[in-house]
Amino acid sequence: MEQNLLWGYRRPDGRVGIRNHVLILPTIVCATQAAKNVTELVQGTVSFIHQHGCAQVGVDYDQTFRTYVGMGTNPNVYGVIVMGLGCETHQGRSVADEIAKCGKPVELVSIQDHGGTLAATAEAAKIAAQMVQDASALVKEPFDMSELIVATECGGSDACSGLSANPAVGYVSDRVVDRGGTAILAETTELIGAEHLLADRAVNDRVAQKVYQVIEAMESRAIHMGVDIRTGNPSPGNRKGGLTTLEEKSLGAAAKAGTRPLQELIDYAERPSEKGLVWMDTPGHDIEQLSGMVAGGAQIVLFTSGRGTPTGSPIAPVIKIATNTSMFEKMRENMDVNAGTIIEGTENLESVGERILNEIERTANGKLTKSEILKQHDFGIWRIGPTF
Repeated sequence: MEQNLLWGYRRPDGRVGIRNHVLILPTIVCATQAAKNVTELVQGTVSFIHQHGCAQVGVDYDQTFRTYVGMGTNPNVYGVIVMGLGCETHQGRSVADEIAKCGKPVELVSIQDHGGTLAATAEAAKIAAQMVQDASALVKEPFDMSELIVATECGGSDACSGLSANPAVGYVSDRVVDRGGTAILAETTELIGAEHLLADRAVNDRVAQKVYQVIEAMESRAIHMGVDIRTGNPSPGNRKGGLTTLEEKSLGAAAKAGTRPLQELIDYAERPSEKGLVWMDTPGHDIEQLSGMVAGGAQIVLFTSGRGTPTGSPIAPVIKIATNTSMFEKMRENMDVNAGTIIEGTENLESVGERILNEIERTANGKLTKSEILKQHDFGIWRIGPTF
């Protein structure tokens, strides 16, 4: 594929965004409706619904805070209005101050300080309107794929996932890495049984050891709950689609990682510090892993599915890749690329991979994905502690 230029928005911290959103970021579940109200009033704004922000402590508090900040600092976001209630554990001021360190416009609106939902909504909408206008005045500039972080994910997998869409995404992962970019592999739960293959590709012993550590930790969580991960994974839909064991599913999921060396293994919602192939420790839950990778700075997501899913993100375009033609035809309104041609024998992995690369370029340069068009603004944070 010819290496065409990508066009994006250069941010104050030097990173490049392929979208130019104004994010209304609620730091507490109590503020999510007010934030949604603002998005309905002001075109060019996005937000998300969640259940977090209060009664969280320790590492669970830290992880939620890191996710909020990561969403706000993602380069696809021009500016942020942090909306808080006022009395919550995750104080809006702390989140706003941390986001502001990247240099983008950030404002704080507190429902309690502004005298209630209506007054806070009006204030946030007024700020948002000006912010959107300022954002619209930005001019795109060319950038190279070396500045792109591509998140990879599979959800609603079937027996075709490991044969078509996932290895095609693996081909794309290799191409992105070869051009100096970053590809994120996630879904620790769904790599159980394939971890040795990734550990063998680690750049050093420290990374290899961490591969086994995160797998053991994930399994230990289930054991401490007195359950077996394999009773729920593969899921009923996976089994109906032809997958029989977690190990079979994991081998297919690992195919998204391509063949390049594993550079590092990072925590949930953490920004990669290395270029190349990176593994983020996330659960298998589609929305939680998607949110973690976007909070980690991914500007675009490749999402494969055999059963079909409408999943999207409020700030990052999600390219949906079907593993089989039957589902692609049935769910054309949700799917962007058909990799089922590999199963049919009319295309090979390389040709489908090239089509996905072309789709990345078109999407980065402004083409809307199906999930964007349908406003599929899904968001969820991986909770790792109890509510107090």
